[in-house]
Amino acid sequence: QVQLVESGGGSVQTGDSLRLSCAVSGSSFAIGWFRQAPGKEREWISAITWRLGDTHYKDSVRGRFTVSKDNAKNTVYLEMNNLKPEDTAVYYCAARTEWGIRPPYDYWGQGTQVTVSD
Repeated sequence: QVQLVESGGGSVQTGDSLRLSCAVSGSSFAIGWFRQAPGKEREWISAITWRLGDTHYKDSVRGRFTVSKDNAKNTVYLEMNNLKPEDTAVYYCAARTEWGIRPPYDYWGQGTQVTVSD
């Protein structure tokens, strides 16, 4: 069983930055970040493998978003820079217990809202 709790969302303006946190309890192969914008399907945007720290990004966020982890705190972060209105979504972290970084993921956090306005 893996439990995940996100925090750090909020309302910002175009060009601002936010850092999301995902506190993880339990073991997993990878932690992924997803987002779901209003009226759209949830999409995978990034992942980090727990043991080696390999990072992966969707093209639309590569170069603006950075995923990292703090093993001592059992926490994964998503640093989001140069935010755009199209980044507005509910952001989720999730744990994958089997090898791989693409969906499906097994456990999910509750989500945190990120709103970017002009």
